[in-house]
Amino acid sequence: MTIYDEYHLKNIVIKNRVVLPPLVRFSKVGIDGFVTPDLIQWYQDVAQGGAGLIIVEASCVCENGKLRPNQIGIWNDCFIKGLSQIAEICKKYNTPSIIQIHHAGFGEDISTISEMELDLILEKFVVAFFRAKEAGFDGIEIHGAHGYLISQLNSKILNTRTDKYGGTLEKRLYFSKELIKRTKALFNEDFILGYRMGGNEPTLEDGIEIAKKLEEYGVDLLHVSSGIPDPDFKQEAKIHMKHAFPMDWVVYMGVEIKKHISIPVIGVRKIKEEKDASWLIENKMLDFVAIGRGMILKPDWVNWSKNEYFKRTGIKQK
Repeated sequence: MTIYDEYHLKNIVIKNRVVLPPLVRFSKVGIDGFVTPDLIQWYQDVAQGGAGLIIVEASCVCENGKLRPNQIGIWNDCFIKGLSQIAEICKKYNTPSIIQIHHAGFGEDISTISEMELDLILEKFVVAFFRAKEAGFDGIEIHGAHGYLISQLNSKILNTRTDKYGGTLEKRLYFSKELIKRTKALFNEDFILGYRMGGNEPTLEDGIEIAKKLEEYGVDLLHVSSGIPDPDFKQEAKIHMKHAFPMDWVVYMGVEIKKHISIPVIGVRKIKEEKDASWLIENKMLDFVAIGRGMILKPDWVNWSKNEYFKRTGIKQK
């Protein structure tokens, strides 16, 4: 098995194991949140360059939930037309695309936000899911990592709520569980539900338990990234690695979490070289590898890497 082998997820054929992660291309989006020709060109370059799966950058469910002013929006039907152009260009190159749905959270403590406000945001996520499907994407990725809104709710460090949105692990995951429940009808065999989670929320052991729950709730594809670590953990690697690992600690979390679930896992962070991506897939440590900065440098990273692979292995290219 190589990174260039197909993967069948539901009825979706992913032509190789290389994923474009949801890189927010601020320089290509205006403050109005609309898709621009430059942004469409970026996704065309990556699709044409051979990527197996494209995860379209974080699209915001409401104007006051942006990461930065120039972030694409999905909080209104008027955004569907532009988003559909991205989905169409990906289809042109036989590249499935899923779009990440996002809310940055609040500057305040998540435990002080009213239950009514969270109820309203949950409904905005639900409506955004329907817009994403109408735009023609092959699926959706929930952004539950990086300390943003859903990550804050998942976190036993930040979420000290005593209402339906906080308490036990099950209650801290209420937002995600309810979102999946309310949109279940969308996810037939032709539509993928992905979830980007914090593997350290705050520890890897917590991340493993969250991953198990997400699989139970119906997530099809798990994208393991970073969460909100224990503030007392001073080292750069925000987890304790149980054994030597030659790559980044976030990649390690993906590898470890995969051992505990049956749904496919995407690993991410500082995977730049073909040999590293190949090692992870050939040894069945991950199902997919996300190449972010490498694709900014080389949107045709997949096609370029094939030459590197054949030179390194001595296998003759067919």
